[in-house]
Amino acid sequence: MPIAIVPDGLSGLRADVGAARLFGFARSKVEQAAEHGGLLLDGVAVSKSEKLRAGSLLEVEIDEPRVVRVQPNLVEGMTIVYDDADLVVVDKPAGIAAHPSLGWDGGSVVEHLAAAGYSLCSSGPEERQGIVSRLDVGTSGLMVVARSDMAYTSLKQAFRNREVHKVYHTLVQGYPHPDEGTIDAPIGHARTGEWKMAIAADGRASITHYQTLETVAGATLLTIHLETGRTHQIRVHMAGIRHPCVGDMLYGADPVLAARVGLSRQWLHAMELGFVHPRSGREVLFTSAYPPDLQHSLDMLRQG
Repeated sequence: MPIAIVPDGLSGLRADVGAARLFGFARSKVEQAAEHGGLLLDGVAVSKSEKLRAGSLLEVEIDEPRVVRVQPNLVEGMTIVYDDADLVVVDKPAGIAAHPSLGWDGGSVVEHLAAAGYSLCSSGPEERQGIVSRLDVGTSGLMVVARSDMAYTSLKQAFRNREVHKVYHTLVQGYPHPDEGTIDAPIGHARTGEWKMAIAADGRASITHYQTLETVAGATLLTIHLETGRTHQIRVHMAGIRHPCVGDMLYGADPVLAARVGLSRQWLHAMELGFVHPRSGREVLFTSAYPPDLQHSLDMLRQG
């Protein structure tokens, strides 16, 4: 019986919709399971229309194979920053998903690691085993993946308790005022798009701290510290203060500016990742340099 923790990105969705996505089943199969008490949230049978809550345990009593399968495939540009028996830290290029999913035919971190000979923990659905946090497809930078079940449990708890050090750099349009501050605005699913997020009164608490590093022609380079880790959090919050990430057309960025600097995705990079190692108990910190596309666009704007 498939069982997994509900990720932030599925919070607020109907249970049948979320379970279909999470486990790769046809939605009709999940609906049938719900009719017979086979759709459970935190061990309690729920209806197909029950709203999911991030961090809850979701189970579906369906025995047929899931649709999504891991196909080992090396990804160009993926770098292994660190590895041991418990975890592996990767520097993910843009255009790559954290894991395979229905409707996604590009590469993924999980499939790259499988092709590179890494075994991952057994917790969660096959296609998401080891995934304790994710980066958007269009965001580059550091991710940690669990190789042991002990590390998976420990790291999931650390992310949930906001004990993981995460620093991002982003280039946003215009000049935020003040030049440093905190955005405290709840985030939920946007009504205009299934995968788009928005600031919403009934959303989940979301807190982003930003600080100006540099101003260039028409844009500002910011360092971002996250207290929470909601789906698209930085992108939504920057757009919410009318300074979207350069190149982020989903959230209102200027396509002319992106084209001028040759950028085909949002200017957003996971620069630093730090946490307490689940086995040694020591604090570890990893850093990542800007990839060529982000460096090139930044240099162009520096030149005016």
